[in-house]
Order: sequence, then structure tokens, then C-alpha cells
Amino acid sequence: MKTNRQFVLTSCAAALFATTAFAQQDFSKVQIKTEKLSATTYMMTGEGGNLGLSVGEDAVFVIDDQFAPLTPKIKEAIAKLTKKPIKFVLNTHWHFDHTGGNENLGKAGALIIAHENVRKRLSADGFIAFFGMKTEAEPKVALPVITFTQDMSFHINGDELYAYHVAHAHTDGDAIVHFKNSNVIHMGDTFFNKLYPFIDTSSGGKVDGMIGAANRVLAIADDNTKIIPGHGPLASRADLLAYRDMLATVSTRIQAQIKSGKTLDEVQASKPTVEFDAVWGKGFLAPQKWVAMMYENLKN
Repeated sequence: MKTNRQFVLTSCAAALFATTAFAQQDFSKVQIKTEKLSATTYMMTGEGGNLGLSVGEDAVFVIDDQFAPLTPKIKEAIAKLTKKPIKFVLNTHWHFDHTGGNENLGKAGALIIAHENVRKRLSADGFIAFFGMKTEAEPKVALPVITFTQDMSFHINGDELYAYHVAHAHTDGDAIVHFKNSNVIHMGDTFFNKLYPFIDTSSGGKVDGMIGAANRVLAIADDNTKIIPGHGPLASRADLLAYRDMLATVSTRIQAQIKSGKTLDEVQASKPTVEFDAVWGKGFLAPQKWVAMMYENLKN
């Protein structure tokens, strides 16, 4: 990957998804941490989107792959669990903190899988309007070679992985993955746990779609389900319910003010997130910035 291209992606990522630590561009200091969720499933964290992992007698199946410089560390962490190479990579959406390792893993022979809109967005220059950020088209080897429109299943490592599309949520190409036998669900960036979520309006994301994605998972999750968010710590059904209720409450308040003709300044002054800020407002999107994002999304 070209040095200047990586610098652009890293700089964009720092502004887009960063906590203070994320803003650092020295990936050499990043540690990949692995948490076992069931006999064959794991959650991995580093920098960027949280990874899901299935390891067993059949193959290594990875959900998302963070940034290109982290590929060796991710592979090293997986090697502590199995000697098998990564055979499958599923991207939950197109953003570069979830797909940055595609090129490395594609070159190593992994099959990349995603919703068809992920391939479309990765294969062309893009623009994330809320942050004024341009992205460059990825090389062929980094693109999904298997795409789906609605859903697909994988029967692997003694589990059934059911991947399904949720329309117009974080983007227009989001996928949620249910490890049915393990009772684990990876929600990608349709769920930010304990963080106000970024909704990429310019990529087809909608607040109502985010709420719908949460409702769909709530319908199949139980009190023992382990939920991997795109960002934030491992979650429970109760955590997801609190997130859904927060989104629904704030969006209803903002929508009502938009309908009454209130300006963004007026909506921000009303502090529609006030009782949620202590829990959700300490991430990369501060409350006033998040209200501005919600306002523009709900106007469309």
C-alpha cells in the first residue's frame, strides 16, 4: 500500500473513529486482545472496529480486519489459537477501520465476503460528507469476491453463522452476523456500545435503520447472548436495549423540533441528549457534534 495513501487513511481514521488513543498514528504500540466467548468464537480488539472470530476444525473465519499495519498482529494473535490460516473474511460494511486489512488478507488467499454495496463502495473513490473526507478506490485484491443482497449462511467449526443485511442503518451495506450455536452476535457499526454512534448519511445510513437493526437483534437475543459491537466493549442484550432506547428517545425529540421549524442551533440549545451524555457522550462524537449529525440525518 502506498505510503501517502496509508497516511491519508490513518489521518482520516483518527478524525473519524478515534478516542484519544485512536488518534495516535503509531500502530506499533497497538495490542490485539482476544476474549473467548464460546468454544469456537472470540472477540478481538485493537484499533478500529472490533473483530469477530470463529476458530475450529474447519477453518478460520474473521469478521472485519481493522487497518493494514495491524494485519501481522492480528495474524499473530490468531496463531496463538490455531495454526490454520485465515480462510474467510466478512466485512460488516465498507469503512476503512473495518476493511483496511482486506488487501493483505486477500493477497494471502482469504476469501472476502460482504454485502454487494460494500464491494461497490470499496471499488470506487468515495466521500464521507459529515467529515469532509475523501477515500480512494481499493485494489482488486482487497474487494469482496463473494457478495450477497439479503443473507447467507456458513456452516463451519460446528456452528451456523447467519449473516444478514440491515438496510440503511450505519451505511447502505451493513451486515450482522449471528453465531447461532454459540449465541454470539456481531453487529458491526449498527451498534456502538457506550458511545454515540456515527451514522454515515452520505453512504445511505439512517437513524431509523439503526433503530431497526437493534430491534431485529433484540428479537433474537436472550439474557445470555454476547453481542460484539462495532466499537466499545462486549455487550449484553440489556446494553443493546439501552442503546436502542437512547437512539429512539433522542431521534424522536430532534425530529419533533425539525417538524416545528427549529434550527440546528435551537435544537442543540435544547440539549436533547442531556440525560444520556454521562454514559454515551464520552466517545469521539461529543454530544453537540452528535446532535448536529442526527439533525442533518433526520432532515433528509
